[in-house]
Amino acid sequence: MDFLAETAIFLAAAVVVVPLSRRLGLGAILGYLAAGVIIGPYALGLIPDAEEVLHFAEFGVVLLLFIIGLELQPSRLWVMRNAVFGLGGAQVGVTAAVIGGIAYGLGTGFGPAVVIGLGLALSSTAFVLQLLAEKGQLPTHHGRAAFAILLFQDVAVIPILAVIPILGVHDAATAGTPVWLAIAQVAGVMVAVIVGGHYLLRPVLRLVASTKIPELFTATGLLIVIGTALLMSMVGVSMALGAFMAGMLLADSEYRHELEADIEPFKGLLLGLFFISVGMSVNLGLIGTSPGVAIGLTVGLLASKGAILYALGRLWKLKPRSAKDLACVLPQGVNLLSSSLRRRWRPGSYLKVRPSSSSLLSAFRWRQHPCLV
Repeated sequence: MDFLAETAIFLAAAVVVVPLSRRLGLGAILGYLAAGVIIGPYALGLIPDAEEVLHFAEFGVVLLLFIIGLELQPSRLWVMRNAVFGLGGAQVGVTAAVIGGIAYGLGTGFGPAVVIGLGLALSSTAFVLQLLAEKGQLPTHHGRAAFAILLFQDVAVIPILAVIPILGVHDAATAGTPVWLAIAQVAGVMVAVIVGGHYLLRPVLRLVASTKIPELFTATGLLIVIGTALLMSMVGVSMALGAFMAGMLLADSEYRHELEADIEPFKGLLLGLFFISVGMSVNLGLIGTSPGVAIGLTVGLLASKGAILYALGRLWKLKPRSAKDLACVLPQGVNLLSSSLRRRWRPGSYLKVRPSSSSLLSAFRWRQHPCLV
């Protein structure tokens, strides 16, 4: 099937299913996920390769984090440091220990159990932030707590990647690379992004703006995002984290609002494509042949992560309602399993239920009852 035909299928699925989902009160995200399920390889089979689409659509998540970075000045991030490293670190550590312990108790080897725990401790940045944005809850107490946890999870991918080869789990991408060298490369690239962004981005944007060619300014903004994301990806860091850093460096520049307006349409389209591709990866055959196992593992993941999030939220002095909302919005498994982590470790041999199933159930639950009582 050629590119235009596939594009027409994606657009038609979104145009038909998403408005219907909104009319039924289910929200746009669930509509995109349902559209992906319908056209995906496990239903009508109109688009056979979900992974290829997902790889391209992940750029929507990168643009989303860039725009969020534009809205968050470094001084505000410093104020959030306790939530980012305290609450975020506790969530990843406790959740990884609990899920990894369960996997080990079920007979999984120690190394794979640790990686399963670390992988499933993460959540989908795009999914959570879009859900919160739809309901206007990003500025709330649980919205800020969720963002802090997601930001730490993106940072945590760096040590997770370093741990995988130490545990003896197959990791072709880092084979033969000393851990200290990998960490040094990451630190060097992050310093280069911060220094280069501070001293180079604004003069470049001023030069481009002086040409008074709007499309050139848009292209420059996209180049900044893509270039930073690629640079981070080369050393195994989340592309979204790199884009977030680039956006934050421009948060107090005079071109912040213009960059946000130019990139917003691309972000919206690619995020929609991302959610459709996630829906395409829902394996209906697995659910049909082993419904008890699939549903049990999905509900178990949501329940265990939700309980941990609620307990940590209360420990961090969130009110009961805010802690419940935090527990409801963050428990799904990460669909990307971090782009970097998925490229380096293929989880299919250990995980029997795809994180996309938990996202589908979590989206439905959040729309129908944002906070279970």
